[in-house]
Amino acid sequence: MSSPLKDLRNRIDLEHIPFTERGSRLLVMKNEKGLMIRLAERWYKLTRSISAYRQRPPIVEEWVFTDSNGNALESRLDSQPDRVIFQTTIGNFTLAFTDQETLFLGLPETACGVRFKTNMDLGQTDRRGGVLRVTGDIRRNLAYTTNRVIQQNLLVILDPPGQTVSLMFGEGIGGLQINLTPRLGFNRYIQEVDTVLRNARKRWEDWFAEIPPVLPEYHNQYLYAWWLLAAGIISTRFFTTREVLTPSKIHYVGVWQWDALFHALAYRHAHPRLAKDQLRILLDHQREDGMLPDAVHDEGTVTHLDFPIEADVTKPPLLAWTIWKIYETTRDREFLQETYEATVRWINWWLEYNDRDGDGLCEYGHPFSSGLDDSPLWDGGMPVCSPDLNAYLVLQMQCLAEIAVEIGETGEAEAWKAKAAAFLKRMENLLWDEQAGMYFAHRNQTAIRLKTPFSLFPLLSGKLNAQRAARLVNQIDDRETFRSKFPVPSVALDEAAFNPEQMWRGPAWVNVNYLLIEGLIRSGFFEEARVLRRLTLQRLMNQSDFYEYYNPLTGEPGKKAAPIFGWSAALFIDLALQETSSLP
Repeated sequence: MSSPLKDLRNRIDLEHIPFTERGSRLLVMKNEKGLMIRLAERWYKLTRSISAYRQRPPIVEEWVFTDSNGNALESRLDSQPDRVIFQTTIGNFTLAFTDQETLFLGLPETACGVRFKTNMDLGQTDRRGGVLRVTGDIRRNLAYTTNRVIQQNLLVILDPPGQTVSLMFGEGIGGLQINLTPRLGFNRYIQEVDTVLRNARKRWEDWFAEIPPVLPEYHNQYLYAWWLLAAGIISTRFFTTREVLTPSKIHYVGVWQWDALFHALAYRHAHPRLAKDQLRILLDHQREDGMLPDAVHDEGTVTHLDFPIEADVTKPPLLAWTIWKIYETTRDREFLQETYEATVRWINWWLEYNDRDGDGLCEYGHPFSSGLDDSPLWDGGMPVCSPDLNAYLVLQMQCLAEIAVEIGETGEAEAWKAKAAAFLKRMENLLWDEQAGMYFAHRNQTAIRLKTPFSLFPLLSGKLNAQRAARLVNQIDDRETFRSKFPVPSVALDEAAFNPEQMWRGPAWVNVNYLLIEGLIRSGFFEEARVLRRLTLQRLMNQSDFYEYYNPLTGEPGKKAAPIFGWSAALFIDLALQETSSLP
């Protein structure tokens, strides 16, 4: 009988896709030297480098299984979300999570051994295993414990700091437990093998039990997307006040505002508390002036950067729209009440502090605030008045009007409707280019005549002049500009700035397609929305993983794109459910 866990058999390969679990900071992977454990943690205050964690050596590496003579064993991998089985000539070694900080390795009943290296600086053995520590500014503690008879427990201190551990076990039933934690206390209580495996399986079965079905052609990739939305979650710690999904547990450790909103769109269908918590963590750290942070990390928030320019930094305003989508699914009016005032403060921050030239529209003050970090739109400098930003703001005002009605603030609802209409009219007057048939960004009130899909985002308003809306829609299907093999490129194909492999200068992004599909639906172009939705789903079905972005010419993942990428998986889920329910 088929089940989600069986259907995902061997999707976890340990080379590109790690073995991990909801909330855990531990990533088990492998290379030519054996298994390793990496930590999904960001230590900026120690390293003073935002991405240093990507180059940090594993906390445990060169982890191999041995026979009774200490010879390394070859193994064949058999994985499911709840366990990884290493099949060897002397029996199976079975790895599972006991809890977020504890791995359990079930051992074959025959005599066998385990050997590994740690990048830690203190250690001592004891009668059931040993304790290793990292001292200094960043403390990490590791306890290894077994309920098998130990025939050898050898700890060798290395120079530079590190240790190798060699364990040999006699015949019997049991396993080896590894507890890796920043805490002073350890988990050295070993459960029975069957209990560990049964509990691990139940956690995953409970996760998948809540998800709604999709059309058969999307089933396996859909299950993998839901696996990613659990496996990519990190535990609460310090400023990480909620259980949240990282953009990529391998590549981006933390919470970025834009990503969190897209993640919530998927969670709302099966795990509504998680959907709400992706937003609540942002509101936990809202500034007094109403601004929401660009990102939240264990150590703090990102609200100001000095590169590539010095300015406050945030992310595009899509909060009210996301809240309204959660409400449409859950009908949880209390969540509207909980978030309304904070959302109003957020939109008012944009309106009050980001119209630097006084023309009634808002500008991005930092490139990263757009989410489009290295787009050629910013090559000439900041600030830039961009059609995507102002379309988002119209959409937020429209959603705030809907929310206000639901919570009984009818006067405020009318005010938000009027503000949205006036804002859209200013955008129509100032950003529309009749010759090009699209909206252009402006710098110093001069048009930046660069064709990007963000010139089409005013479709999100659903209120454009019919002729203008039709001209925007025609652009999406133009094979000279935006209809690539994997649409929609982030810079038009015929622009000199187009580069299919450089972040926001050409690659296709799933969130861009999702927002365009949303704009098409809101503007009444239902068949065009279906075409783009189905094409996006088909392209995502072609890969074994979900990636940060894709080469629009080949359809392959970008060469530098992050793997196990959250919003690509989340939006695949939402689009597959749209297709299944036959939404427009």
